[in-house]
Amino acid sequence: MITPPGTGATSTPAPAPVPGSAVAVPPAPRWAVVAAHVAALTPLPSAIWRFALVFGNHGGYTEQGYANMNMTGWGGPWVVFLSLSTELAALLTLGLVRPWGERPPRWVPFVGGRRMNPVHVTRVAYTGVVILVLLWTQFLFWWAVPHDDMTDSGGDLLGVLYQPLVWWAPLLAAVTWSYRRRHLGEPARGGAE
Repeated sequence: MITPPGTGATSTPAPAPVPGSAVAVPPAPRWAVVAAHVAALTPLPSAIWRFALVFGNHGGYTEQGYANMNMTGWGGPWVVFLSLSTELAALLTLGLVRPWGERPPRWVPFVGGRRMNPVHVTRVAYTGVVILVLLWTQFLFWWAVPHDDMTDSGGDLLGVLYQPLVWWAPLLAAVTWSYRRRHLGEPARGGAE
């Protein structure tokens, strides 16, 4: 409750309602904002490494291993597409803690300008968590598998550069949990409903 000025009581302003909604959504907690930003950066080390491959750096591959990747044919465009799409997907995590994730800008195809249904957003985000676990958890065991197409130091480097991707799923899960709690959680007890 906000008290009139001059009454001596202090109050905290209520969170602003989401446009198009009668329900006020509290802002994301600081830990969720930090986790979302870290999640958005997890693909960056491996993406930089992949871009170096496209520009001729062997990135720890042996001569034959690098030749097998066919960077002069379809390998190069595929690596660029993979790097950009992975980073764009990671940046979507920020939508779980920012207003544009509740109502995307009008220029976004299909959903722009419309309020996002929190149930659908939560389902999509948790589906993303499952996909990320399936894709990247294997890199926890990178050093237990021989990599004949890489030098020893190159294999170690690649393992280190891909380790942040392992953390993407748990970070996304935590941020999604926070989003769900803020948007779909039970109303605060003791307040007007």
